[in-house]
Amino acid sequence: MTKDGFVQAATPHSLIALADLPDGAVRSAEGEVDGIPEPLIVVREGGTVRAFLNVCPHAGRRLDWSPGNFLIDQGRLVCAAHGATFERMSGHCVAGPCRGDSLREVPVVQADGWVVLSKSAVVADGA
Repeated sequence: MTKDGFVQAATPHSLIALADLPDGAVRSAEGEVDGIPEPLIVVREGGTVRAFLNVCPHAGRRLDWSPGNFLIDQGRLVCAAHGATFERMSGHCVAGPCRGDSLREVPVVQADGWVVLSKSAVVADGA
């Protein structure tokens, strides 16, 4: 993490093939962020792909109810531990114990049919 509270992907890393991430999908992946292996959530809507740390801002737990299996309610991602509800593409919490907070986005790009951690992009930590 930088001194300004930003998350930076340390090195480019292929996370998931676009063919394995159909429109509307939510998938888990592992990636190295700030030199640390982290669980990630990768989402797709049309041609847009985003990734977030798989960590609920409420209690620091993973959102999936079992590895790679996520609860989706009316198109929103729901934390299996405490029911916090997030917009899939923005990571913004719209209901539950961390309402108004956001998942921490990790920069990704699409390259050669893959979702790849961005080498140089830096994004805010969701605050």
